[in-house]
Amino acid sequence: MASRIIGFPNPVNEKAARTVAAGVLALSAVVLVTGWQWLLPLMALGFLARVLTGPRLSPLGQLATRVVAPRLGEPRLVAGPPKRFAQGIGLAVTTAASLLGPVVGWHTPAALLVVVLAVFALLESALGFCAGCWAFGRLMRLGIIPEETCVACNDIRLRTPSVRV
Repeated sequence: MASRIIGFPNPVNEKAARTVAAGVLALSAVVLVTGWQWLLPLMALGFLARVLTGPRLSPLGQLATRVVAPRLGEPRLVAGPPKRFAQGIGLAVTTAASLLGPVVGWHTPAALLVVVLAVFALLESALGFCAGCWAFGRLMRLGIIPEETCVACNDIRLRTPSVRV
């Protein structure tokens, strides 16, 4: 049963990933404008759900994959492992912000982490630049992440369905 729930999709529809990033950007903006840092643990739980299950247990992931992305045209498939890594970075940032702000009371450092999260969510949603994916690729080139983690990351032919091998 758990094996049917736990797991990240590969490949991932980039349009859905960018939609999730837009949702993260919107939530980050709400936190920054209102000061409602109590939302940070909820954001961290969303990232945790996406790291563990992709969109399955994430309300934002479900909205992106089932409602928004299908209305944006044909899926654009990209490798899943870099997107999962990026969600893991979001989990680390929102967890740290949750501990700093709501728990410890250091609201300014927590807000700065939310600003960083918002900048990277903006880059992903508006420009399609996934900083976590970029870092994942660099870590693969350094040998820190094994190549077998993401075969598609190293073979451009696997990323482009129109190219026949």
